Amino acid sequence: MKSKLTAVALAAVVVAGTAAAAVPASAATVKAAPARCHTADLKAGFATGDDAKPEMGQTTKQTQAFIWFTNQSKHTCTLYGFAGVDMIGAQPTDGTWSLARSAAKPEKLTLEPGATTDFSITLLPVAASTPQNEKFVPSKFVVTPPNETEHFTLKWPFGGQILKQDGATHPATYLNPVGL
Repeated sequence: MKSKLTAVALAAVVVAGTAAAAVPASAATVKAAPARCHTADLKAGFATGDDAKPEMGQTTKQTQAFIWFTNQSKHTCTLYGFAGVDMIGAQPTDGTWSLARSAAKPEKLTLEPGATTDFSITLLPVAASTPQNEKFVPSKFVVTPPNETEHFTLKWPFGGQILKQDGATHPATYLNPVGL
């Protein structure tokens, strides 16, 4: 009886081994997930179309500016999270303002070669008559893609002033995750 069980068990191992060996190599190969997008893979800029321009002339509500990333590489890559954004002011008293992040949850994006995504910056414009110490006049934006250290420097093309809240806990000017 013992040798019969051993023979059955041995036959099962042989059959299982044969079945595993019969799987085609292409089916056993797992396609690697795309790597994250590096700064060198991307180009960036402000969306400047009529429907994308922030309403910097109004001073009663928030408005949005959009920055886009385009995958200029020859491979698919992913973006996840928030870009780093530092605004550099035009006035000597402005300095640099590192924008706070919204509470929105990021989603992982896959960018094929040539594909574009963007993110928004919510802004609170103020009137030109606002006291100088209460307004920030944007000049340049230093934009770092998520999980990167290299950045792009973009000239602010829209004019206007923003309510200066660079020390606020919950400022009315902040950025949203890439893709949202």
